[in-house]
Amino acid sequence: MNSSRPTEFLLVGLSDLIKQHTLLFVVFMAMYLLNILGNATIIFLVRVDSHLNTPMYFFLANLSLVDIFYSSTIVPKMLVNIMSEDKSISLAECILQLYFFLFFACTECLLLAVMAYDRFVAICNPLHYMVIISRRVCVLLVVGSWLTACLHSLLHSTMASMLNFCGINIIRHFFCDMAPLLQLACSDTSLNKVLIYTEGGLPVLIPFVIVVYSYARIISSVLKIRSTEGRYKAFSTCSSHLAVVILFYGTIAFMYLRPSSSYSVHYDRIVSVIYTVVAPMLNPFIYSLRNKDVKGALKKVLIAKKNI
Repeated sequence: MNSSRPTEFLLVGLSDLIKQHTLLFVVFMAMYLLNILGNATIIFLVRVDSHLNTPMYFFLANLSLVDIFYSSTIVPKMLVNIMSEDKSISLAECILQLYFFLFFACTECLLLAVMAYDRFVAICNPLHYMVIISRRVCVLLVVGSWLTACLHSLLHSTMASMLNFCGINIIRHFFCDMAPLLQLACSDTSLNKVLIYTEGGLPVLIPFVIVVYSYARIISSVLKIRSTEGRYKAFSTCSSHLAVVILFYGTIAFMYLRPSSSYSVHYDRIVSVIYTVVAPMLNPFIYSLRNKDVKGALKKVLIAKKNI
């Protein structure tokens, strides 16, 4: 079969599912701005409030930073495509978007596992918490997460860039994801698929196992607390994180840890919106609404600004 390397692809996006382009643009623009505002506020509060100078909030600030970059990799291009007649994206831009998408998604998975481990040590071994989760350990865990994600995304994006593509260059998605790219390839994609289901699954499966183990131990420890107030106080410190984990890991696992034969273009685009747009927007609100320290820090900043 003749194959070629097209200079650009066409991103269909959600336009063939939802015809009200202006409404779609306004909704996604509002969600993106809320994402930037909410996560930037978390980073700012952790930076300026000394009460938030703890490992838990250090990890939370990094998660907020990842969420900003994560959505910024996808949403601006999606907004342009919604309102523009030209929905093209060059091959180089497509591979670059794939790289950063995988990079930030993988980093988020790893950081969520790190945060689960942090809560496990805080609740199950509180007397040694500051020794186990020292400042040096925090930095190493975060740097390790970023470097691991960098190598993971570099491997898969490089493999994708080596594919040959047929004449059809229409990507029925709103960003360059691995599955729709593999569908357009004329060359053999068996190695890509093997990597997706082996190495590609590790950044999801290993953190997921860490999260499950950590929360199993946390629940076991919380149930041993005799007072109801003590149980509530112990579990409330990790309930926000658990909600974020369920939202993010649930959609990621559904999308990528299943047979390629069950891939549905229309349905999967809707699910993709959840973990690329909705989840990063909701994360700062989930943490702030159920966290007295964050709400207290925000209140102090607002009061100080009002008094100026």
